[in-house]
Amino acid sequence: MDKELKKTTVDHMTKAIEHLGHELMTIRTGRASAALLDTVKVDYYGVMSPIKQIATVTVPDAKTIMVQPFQQNMLHVVEKAIRASDLGLNPNNDGHVIRLPIPSLTEDRRKDILKIVKKLGEDTRIAVRNIRRDAIEKIKASEKAGIITEDDMHRGEKEAQDLTDEHIKEVDRVILAKEKEIMTI
Repeated sequence: MDKELKKTTVDHMTKAIEHLGHELMTIRTGRASAALLDTVKVDYYGVMSPIKQIATVTVPDAKTIMVQPFQQNMLHVVEKAIRASDLGLNPNNDGHVIRLPIPSLTEDRRKDILKIVKKLGEDTRIAVRNIRRDAIEKIKASEKAGIITEDDMHRGEKEAQDLTDEHIKEVDRVILAKEKEIMTI
C-alpha cells in the first residue's frame, strides 16, 4: 500500500469516526450539553441560522442549558425554534434568557436512545468497511496495471484490513462509552 493511498484511507476512516462523535454529541442523554442545540436553526431576519450564531449557549449545571440571544427581540424567535426542534425540551423564558431544563431519562427512553446509538455505530462500521473496499480496489487496479507485484497487492490488502480493524475497534470504544454514559445518568 503506497503512502498516499494509506494516508487517504486513514484520513477517510478517521473522518467517519469524527462524524460519529459529532452525531453522538447531539443525542440527548439526560446531561446538559451545549452541543444538543447544534442542530437547531433560528429564523434570523429571514435567514435560517444556527443558534450559536445569534445567541450565547452556556451550561450552568448538569441539568440546565441557558441561551441568551445577542438581541433581546430574538428571545421569542429562539424559544419558538427550540420548541419546534425534535429535542423534546421545554424552554423557560424569563424575559432575559431562556433556560432549558434537561429532564431525566426514563428506562424506555434510554433503550430507544441505545438503539439509535447502536445504529449510528453500525453505520460508521459500514462506512469504514466501504473505505477499505475502495482502497483494496485501487490496490488491485495497480496490480492489474503492472504498477505493483502480486505480493505487494496482498501486503496492501492486509494493511488495509489492519487499518480497518483498528478503526472498527475505535468505533466500538466510542459506542461503548456512549452506552455507558446513557445507562449511568
